[in-house]
Amino acid sequence: KKMGNSSFLRPSTFLLTGMPGVEGGNTWVAIPFCSMYVISILGNSTILLVIKADRSLRKPMYLFLCMLATADLGVSLSTLPTVLSVLLLDSRQIGFDACLAQMFFIHCFSIMDSGVLWAMALDRFVAIYNPLQYASVLTNHRIGLMGLGLVVRSVIFLVPLPILLRRLPFCRSRVLAHAFCLHPNLIQLPCADVRVNSMYGLFVLLATFGLDSLFIVLSYVMIIKTVLSIASKEERLKALNTCVSHICAVLVYYIPMIGLSMVYRFGKHVSPLIHVLMANIYLLVPPVLNPLIYSMKTKQIRRGICKLL
Repeated sequence: KKMGNSSFLRPSTFLLTGMPGVEGGNTWVAIPFCSMYVISILGNSTILLVIKADRSLRKPMYLFLCMLATADLGVSLSTLPTVLSVLLLDSRQIGFDACLAQMFFIHCFSIMDSGVLWAMALDRFVAIYNPLQYASVLTNHRIGLMGLGLVVRSVIFLVPLPILLRRLPFCRSRVLAHAFCLHPNLIQLPCADVRVNSMYGLFVLLATFGLDSLFIVLSYVMIIKTVLSIASKEERLKALNTCVSHICAVLVYYIPMIGLSMVYRFGKHVSPLIHVLMANIYLLVPPVLNPLIYSMKTKQIRRGICKLL
């Protein structure tokens, strides 16, 4: 293809990177990664099986937990093939279209994760503010519509990303900074103006993660206001205790995401190892910890796991 006096080819492949500085010890690095994937897949699959098997758990809180487990499984399964191929097989090549597809699914499930966390905050507010009408407000039909809306939102926002990337010339390095494809990394490689891509990426970030985090904060402001109006100290503590698991899940998700965003936007001179570690923490740690958090803090889930075993 021609562009002015210079020629360029759309890359047929990209080269993935493992952990910078420890290339010779990839097998040892693969051990904790494999362990995390096993825990994530088994943990989230167990949550889904427990809720499916126990009819008494067909309540709004647990249906939202199903959505969270599904999104976490999606994130883990989206990164697993390339991460393990790099660390175990030293196979670093990924096709251009396969890279765009992986990028799409990683970001799609991440946005779904964020949306579900906001929906779970809303669930906690309704349960505390109006417990008598909790089941009638959050019916299965409404929860299903919310889940469908979160999926549609993710897809609509992310479809333009691969389309915008496909129009760009890649005549610089084709080496990616991670063992998977992320949009902030991909837009650093073209030898053309990427302001449209960067601005749209920022818009998606603000319109999804930004709004979700704002709604979560507002939900907890209303939850605290409602709890403070409860006369009994024991009832106040009981109401707040129902939010502990969700607060932990929010912190586990948003703290690494904010850290990764800061590193990409302002940490250009930071060691590449920091970029890689932050990306891996953001994508791998929440799917590992969420089922553990809910298993430890929720009696009904623990009982369901015991019955399943």
